Amino acid sequence: MKNRKINYFKKALLLGLVLITSVNCERELSDDATDAGFSKTAEVFTDTPVEMGTDFYFPYAPGPDNPVGSKFDAWSIDNEVSYLGSASMRFDVPNANDPEGNYAGAIFRTEGAGRDLTGYDALTFWAKASQGVTVGVFGFGEDFYLNKYITTIKNVSLGTTWRKYIIPIPDASKLLNERGMFRYAAGTDNTNGFGYTFWIDELKFEKLGTIANPQPKIGTGSPSTQSTYVGIPINLSFSETFNMPNGLNQTLLISPSYYTFTSSNPSVATVSDLGVVSVLASGTSVISATVAGVSVVDPITIISLGPFPVAPIPTVNPSNVISIFSNAYSNIPVDNNRYNNYWAPYQTTQGGDYSNNSIIQLFKGLPNQDDIIKYTQFNFVGIQFSQPTINVSQMTYVHVDLKVLNTSGIRNSVKIKLYDFGSDAVYGGVGDSFHEYTYNNANLATGNWISVELPLSSFTGLNSKDHLAQFILGPASSGITELLVDNIYFHN
Repeated sequence: MKNRKINYFKKALLLGLVLITSVNCERELSDDATDAGFSKTAEVFTDTPVEMGTDFYFPYAPGPDNPVGSKFDAWSIDNEVSYLGSASMRFDVPNANDPEGNYAGAIFRTEGAGRDLTGYDALTFWAKASQGVTVGVFGFGEDFYLNKYITTIKNVSLGTTWRKYIIPIPDASKLLNERGMFRYAAGTDNTNGFGYTFWIDELKFEKLGTIANPQPKIGTGSPSTQSTYVGIPINLSFSETFNMPNGLNQTLLISPSYYTFTSSNPSVATVSDLGVVSVLASGTSVISATVAGVSVVDPITIISLGPFPVAPIPTVNPSNVISIFSNAYSNIPVDNNRYNNYWAPYQTTQGGDYSNNSIIQLFKGLPNQDDIIKYTQFNFVGIQFSQPTINVSQMTYVHVDLKVLNTSGIRNSVKIKLYDFGSDAVYGGVGDSFHEYTYNNANLATGNWISVELPLSSFTGLNSKDHLAQFILGPASSGITELLVDNIYFHN
């Protein structure tokens, strides 16, 4: 099969710089500009890219969550397969073990000025695949600059015959100068790691007039109350459901920039244009919003409990401490800079990763600047420090401070497991040993900070403590689902 490929390997280094500096970039033209000179062209790709320029395809670069990144040559123009005309866009999703990229994903960004899309209500395209697959992401609005109006449909089912797909525009009046024409990300989670091919044709914006009943949401879209503390920001999630021309409902993930926010009590809580709630004082505030004049399905009630009760400040002499996580001491390096290794398939716990803001930064009204790990959907969490392992043979205690946040269920005990990698310092190698200790304390259920101090001599299953590599925390029952953790360290 003859393919006309357009590759952009020479842009790889520049792309990395763009990703790093994008938050500081300004568009050359304001998002609120009304310059009549912006193109209103609907087509993005027919038999060839339309008014995109010569430099428009930008694959996703490697990042903390995926050090391999997207395969740079996954996209091409196929002159032998098309829905209409003589060509289509071809996307070759690589195998999961491809060293050049373990998935396919990129944005299509117009070169130069953006387009005026205010006359349209949807991005549409025709697609098919070499086999039945689920593609993780299709959308538009991502430009690697402000990424202000990102709109996404997720987990899209593609079959082996051509079918039309529709992505509604939440508020076209915002898109006066949009450069992010298309975005996609496709992996092999649903194909056991094996690659596949899919095609897209007739990619364009349209005024359908048959998309109805918009229902914007904040968070889950059902009545929601969130309790929090002064100085702890709340990152909201945003989506909108539309009734589609086929009669079915379709939900999009949309950018907070589409929303106009209001706070019933701004002295307690305010909302930024990025959808981040700042909690300023004790009290209650209702956060509501509209999209294109349509009110959100249900507002969110923020209950501020006042200044955050910090964990006890450690007083052990630093010379007698090996610290995993604490602002009071110098911490050892943990694998992947994560305090959660997301061990599949049984772990559900979220949080403990700097890249997803799940470590709360606390500054206001505190005696010391403090970092605290917040875990949600908690069933157990593993922290690994294998590069290098640590020698705690001269330590006598392991310490951790816990604060249980959920208020229902059995919340009076936790389990702490310590795992030593043995003389070769390799998991599953020579001399591995571990011991799990169950700690019972009815005060865990009070929601106060509890300092857990356990003698290492209680971990009788540890044959050695010379190459300790894992600290694993879990509930003794399923009652603890959300908690804060601070000051994990060994001491003498």
